[in-house]
Amino acid sequence: MNFSRFFLSKKVFVFNLVFLGIAIGFSLALFSFSCSIKSSSAARTAYAQDANLEAMRSLESLQNSFRAISEGVRPSVVTINVTSIRRQEPGNRNMPWFYYFFGRPDEGGAPEREFRNSGLGSGVILKKNGSTYYVLTNNHVVDKAENIAIHLFDGREFKTTLVGKDERKDLAVVSFESEEQIPVAVMGNSDTLHVGDWVLAVGSPFGLESTVTAGIVSALGRRGGPEGNISDFIQTDASINQGNSGGALVNLAGDLVGINTWITSPTGGSIGLGFAIPINNVKKAVDDLIGRGSVQYGWLGVSISSIPQDMVAPLKLPDNKGAFVYHVFKGSPANKADILPGDFITVLDGQKIPSSNDLVQRIADLLVGHEARFTLYRQGRQMQVTVGITARDTQQTISEQSKNLWPGFTVAPLTEEIRKELDLASPNGVFIQSVESRTPGALAGLQNGDTIVEMNGKKVSSVLEFYEYLNDKSLEKVEFVYERRGVKMSIGVFR
Repeated sequence: MNFSRFFLSKKVFVFNLVFLGIAIGFSLALFSFSCSIKSSSAARTAYAQDANLEAMRSLESLQNSFRAISEGVRPSVVTINVTSIRRQEPGNRNMPWFYYFFGRPDEGGAPEREFRNSGLGSGVILKKNGSTYYVLTNNHVVDKAENIAIHLFDGREFKTTLVGKDERKDLAVVSFESEEQIPVAVMGNSDTLHVGDWVLAVGSPFGLESTVTAGIVSALGRRGGPEGNISDFIQTDASINQGNSGGALVNLAGDLVGINTWITSPTGGSIGLGFAIPINNVKKAVDDLIGRGSVQYGWLGVSISSIPQDMVAPLKLPDNKGAFVYHVFKGSPANKADILPGDFITVLDGQKIPSSNDLVQRIADLLVGHEARFTLYRQGRQMQVTVGITARDTQQTISEQSKNLWPGFTVAPLTEEIRKELDLASPNGVFIQSVESRTPGALAGLQNGDTIVEMNGKKVSSVLEFYEYLNDKSLEKVEFVYERRGVKMSIGVFR
């Protein structure tokens, strides 16, 4: 059979059709796959372009927000320039030859030398009453200043009058007069802040007026700062430097949520650790400063502290979240309401107390006459006590306060380590940690390191028993037997 007849035969013809079908199918599949790759690549490119466009829109939206906030807030933030006069006696005044020529100080000698110091800070226009504008700043910005002037965002300058200041919260208010309309900051709600929220700091660092920096809320409820300050603080990484004190910390709505107050830094410059007083801690103080020139603080009349975790079980407490009462002032609201040394306060007006610092701050902000409701633990039992809050007496001297502090000393469990260190013979007792000067305990002769082994004729084996015997009101006088350097002594302390 020749080749053409073989190729055209029925068997070969069927094979050719099958092969042709496979070839056509493979070509169509190849073409389809190629189109699919091109389509997928185009889709990915389009998706990437959309994502980049969306990211750009988000960044532009944030930028526009920052721009709007800056434009809205800067007119209400001022630069504060202060001048103070420091007086100093001549350094050689005590030298004999100086007396010879100019006489002794009590004989009308040379006058004191005066030095003028200039300083600056920031402030926020917070309120207006008629033509009077009130500017809030830090106390440390204007403290001891002879002259205080403010410089507005638009260049106008005004002399101011000191309305009032407060060291405990490091706040001050000054006022100036103007018939023109000047923007006033909008107070926000600092309780709505969360860690991670965007904030902007506005002020005059190093005299550079109307400077705006951005950052986030790094932490809330920070403690420390200026000595004696009872506020908690907003921590932010928005750049804050010298001169920012008293300036504004605002949220993305442009509302004032904090007053920039201090930084922590080994160099004196910003390292991203700035702190602001929450605006909710400021509102009552501002009203008090404007209304009476000083802040009126609520007073409970106790000396408190937090306790370590290892004291929870010995005191029969649920946990260490609260404030432990070490001393009570005689005649104070707490004393009249029967709050006793050894009580552990956990709730105030329905809100939990996480620490003693929190209780100090919340008591300070209570209005005079407020009936405060406390939940506390005493000898392992939960109790409810209501106390009428009075005004804190800022005129009373430390000595006058101390003589009314009962009992005037604090105790801790007597551990085996302390027993060996002090070479104590008594198997029981409590260890005196500290004695406050000029208090009943100090005047009776108790000292740090003494060990109380008996009270009112009963052996003391725990801190819980110490407070039980201390608060026995059936006795007018508390009898103590204590050990000091191996010698036992006894004293009686009247309540």
